[in-house]
Amino acid sequence: MGLPSADPLGMIVRTRYAPSPTGLPHVGNMRAALFDWLLARNAGGTFILRIEDTDRERYVDGGVEAQMEALRWLGLDWDEGPDVGGPHAPYTQSERLALYLEAAERLVANGKAYHCFCTPERLGELRRQQQAAKQPPGYDRRCRALPPQELAERLEADEPNVIRFASPTEGETSFRDAIRGVVTVENRTIDDFVILKSDGYPTYHLASVVDDKAMAISHVFRGDEWIPSAPRHALIYTALGYEPSLFVHLPSILGADRKRLAKRHGSTTVLEYRDAGYLPEAMVNFLALLGWSLDDKTEIIDRETLVRSFSLDRVSATPGIFDADKLRWMNGEYIRALPEDELARRILPFLQRELPETAREPDLELVGRIVPLIQTRMELLADAYPLTAFFFTREILVTADDLLGKRFASEPEVALAALTAATERLGALPDWTHEGIQSALRGLGEELGLKPRDFFGLLRMAVTGSTVSPPLFESLEILGREVTLERIGDAGRTLRPAAG
Repeated sequence: MGLPSADPLGMIVRTRYAPSPTGLPHVGNMRAALFDWLLARNAGGTFILRIEDTDRERYVDGGVEAQMEALRWLGLDWDEGPDVGGPHAPYTQSERLALYLEAAERLVANGKAYHCFCTPERLGELRRQQQAAKQPPGYDRRCRALPPQELAERLEADEPNVIRFASPTEGETSFRDAIRGVVTVENRTIDDFVILKSDGYPTYHLASVVDDKAMAISHVFRGDEWIPSAPRHALIYTALGYEPSLFVHLPSILGADRKRLAKRHGSTTVLEYRDAGYLPEAMVNFLALLGWSLDDKTEIIDRETLVRSFSLDRVSATPGIFDADKLRWMNGEYIRALPEDELARRILPFLQRELPETAREPDLELVGRIVPLIQTRMELLADAYPLTAFFFTREILVTADDLLGKRFASEPEVALAALTAATERLGALPDWTHEGIQSALRGLGEELGLKPRDFFGLLRMAVTGSTVSPPLFESLEILGREVTLERIGDAGRTLRPAAG
């Protein structure tokens, strides 16, 4: 049986994302899913979601739902899957056990696999002996040549057992990888691995091969940490008489310290990035560049261009570096490119999540008015809250020290006089517009002999409770005359004791 072609032209593309619900979807998962999706969409093929839930000991409740939620957030829609059905249903491996049992029994009947009765205790002792002797770990094939009568008796007695693949002990096994070409290993390095556990559930090695054949998967995308398992899968393909899928082992994702990405590098589950205020458009763009490139310079690539341009010949074997600063920068670029009404719609849930119950309920119309003031200052959707909270909170709590700062620390009476004058001037404005507010306050600052930075800084603290805020005059226009004057008045009352 030959290896799959390295040239996918003319191939009917069917890719699958097959997560194991043993944890939350992380960056590596979603990068593989994205590449699966991009190749399928580029070729007009089919993208399949398959749930590989055969590791029952590590199964996490909610794991399947989290995987689907992450895919939906990123916009990676699937054509076949557990929830949408398809011609190869069911798409959950725990519902396909009969298929794996049939394949395992066929391999046993053909002499390609065998029943193993070794207990966990014996296997543990074997592993300790190998470690002590500095030998590579692996099964010693004790049950591979059991006498037929003994085998029959033990099976008749329903003695617990697993089924192991009878790996060849001589020669070589090769498989084709779309990125690395043909990879060949010596068979003596491959042990007799388990393909069906004693509980009737298959291991990943058997189940993935059986399902990839049944679902006509053309390309198998996965991380390069699975390269050592690929020869095992190649052997199973051959033993079952299957034409192998084309492997695409994606490069590792490393942190800035050049070590494999882990929790120590910060958020690694994709849904954490969503909750922190990253846009799915930015995350898709960023993930695509972890192992693939459009050219040598383009960083911002929209989804349509990714789909149109994606090809395996631009996938690299070199590890991708997860640069958190670059992701944050990229997210800021996407935020600034959003239409104002769309950014308001995306900001709203973050404000609703963070604002206290006593705050004014944010509404889309108000947030839409605020967006032009903050859009260029944001890198994350979550940045909206600290920039805009003063629009919604009913009270601004500031101390005299907050208001005086360094400039007025020795002249509290000057600060109080400035606030009093601002109240009178703003109260007399005929039209409450940011142009009118700016003109009035600039003129007043000159009359008082105060530098704009000092005067406007005092007013900013009085009205927003912060030294940093969106543009002051536009903010006052949105706040309205009544709220603005009330806050300046409150600040004046806070300063009176200090001003004598």
